[in-house]
Amino acid sequence: MAGKKDYESEAEKLLGPIAEENGVRIYDVEYVKEGSDYYLRAYIDKDGGVTIDDCEAVSRRYSDVLDEADLIKDPYILEVSSPGLGRALKKDRHFEQSIGMDVEIKLYEPVDGTKEYEGKLESFDKESIVININDTKKTFSRKQIANIRLALDF
Repeated sequence: MAGKKDYESEAEKLLGPIAEENGVRIYDVEYVKEGSDYYLRAYIDKDGGVTIDDCEAVSRRYSDVLDEADLIKDPYILEVSSPGLGRALKKDRHFEQSIGMDVEIKLYEPVDGTKEYEGKLESFDKESIVININDTKKTFSRKQIANIRLALDF
């Protein structure tokens, strides 16, 4: 049986041409188990945001392509949606697109007495993330970070 990363990688390859046909970008593809159910989630995006119609069109075509490829043998639920406003930053392309934006970081262990930080994403590399908090740069090892996402400003 193929692993989670294999499914995600192959599913993303299958989604590529469909996304292009529909004028959207792939933000992320994840294969997860929640309770007793497996989910294949495809997050799509475009300038100005995706619509329900975008999600529906991609979902219908993607479902057909996945069925033809018979990629995942176990039953799963397909979901196609927007990554949302407070989108998680997981891949280098997410970080690249988010330079200069406000992010929220949650750490596994406290640093300087806290596990949560918010600031502007300054830079990143394969080892670390740098944010600017009130004109002070703070560097975190990627291994310290449990979750990083775009901050919601209401």
